[in-house]
Amino acid sequence: MTSTPYSRPVVRLRPKAEARAIRHGFPWVYADELVLDRRTSALEPGALAVLEDAERRVMGLVTVNPKSRIVARMLDRDAEATLDAAWFEVRLTRAQALRTRLYDAPFYRLIHAEADGFPGVVIDRFGDAAVIQPNAAWAEANLDTLVAALQRVTGVRTVIKNGSGRARALEGLSEETQVLTGAVAGPVAVPMNGAVYMADLTGGQKTGLFYDQRDNHAFAARLARGGRVLDVFSHVGGFGLAALAAGAVSALAVDGSEPALALAEQGAAAMGAADRFATRQSDAFEALEALAAENAVFDLVICDPPAFAPHRQALDAGLRAYERIARMAAQVVAPGGFLVLCSCSHAADLAQFRAACTRGIGKGGRQGQLLHTGFAGPDHPMLPQLAESGYLKALAYRLD
Repeated sequence: MTSTPYSRPVVRLRPKAEARAIRHGFPWVYADELVLDRRTSALEPGALAVLEDAERRVMGLVTVNPKSRIVARMLDRDAEATLDAAWFEVRLTRAQALRTRLYDAPFYRLIHAEADGFPGVVIDRFGDAAVIQPNAAWAEANLDTLVAALQRVTGVRTVIKNGSGRARALEGLSEETQVLTGAVAGPVAVPMNGAVYMADLTGGQKTGLFYDQRDNHAFAARLARGGRVLDVFSHVGGFGLAALAAGAVSALAVDGSEPALALAEQGAAAMGAADRFATRQSDAFEALEALAAENAVFDLVICDPPAFAPHRQALDAGLRAYERIARMAAQVVAPGGFLVLCSCSHAADLAQFRAACTRGIGKGGRQGQLLHTGFAGPDHPMLPQLAESGYLKALAYRLD
């Protein structure tokens, strides 16, 4: 860190750091790329600083967390930018303009972290309510300004902070969930793909609903017409309810969470499909084993598990788990039926995930066609420079 005419501290890249990549839009600086002298290391997590390259040319305004592997995140190419209400409102307005062009109703991911100019921040909108995940220290420090700007731009009355998850721990932040403004009376009904989902905004997983699967739900639903559907790792009804909305004869939802399945049942009732919907609370692997023993078969089987490989150290074990779930699921697909396999693991890229699924299907005694590869919807935009943001993969097969 050096003394400069700036009012903020200055941090500097090491000579071998990828300065060109950062200039071309890569938003992160890793700990081994920054000069971590005594003064830089003493900065509080979330502090703002001016980033310079090794030749001391200014690159922009960053937020610094010396305790994180991602030691600096680019906030603004203008090193003198002020993180005031106007700064937040400009970015929120731009993000909302995209979503209102994409969707007819205010149910979507409004802010998807770096891609929307908010490093480490996720905001999902549920009509008059929004759930914020401030997973970076700078966002936690500026939360009041962010919330006020969010309400002005969107008009939402209720704002909930979901401060849970591994990302906050990596930033040195505590876990807490609280209603910041407004009130939450109960689950929120979310219309999507003709189905109705009940989202628990304060006690559910993540923000209460997984908007990223919207387009994959829609594709799978096209395969479900007139068929029997098995939705494994169903959460609040994800694929199963979309299938019922598209004309599936029946859907069985399997999940380990009793509260999630109760919400799925409420969703089925709200859309008039309770008589075609059933649930089974169980470990997914145990449920698939039991269904195979019962000689049960389905025209469409979907497996959408949590991240089996959330980081590189878990990659090998995670790929084995994806292979195993593919093998077991393939055995309960009717001849000529369809199998959809999903991964939300950052560490497993598409080629690795597809190879694991191919091995599993083969070991299950089946073979077939790969019909479709799906990803997160357009309310989850990606930075082209940031491959890590392309986490969600969905593969749809027709099995012989």
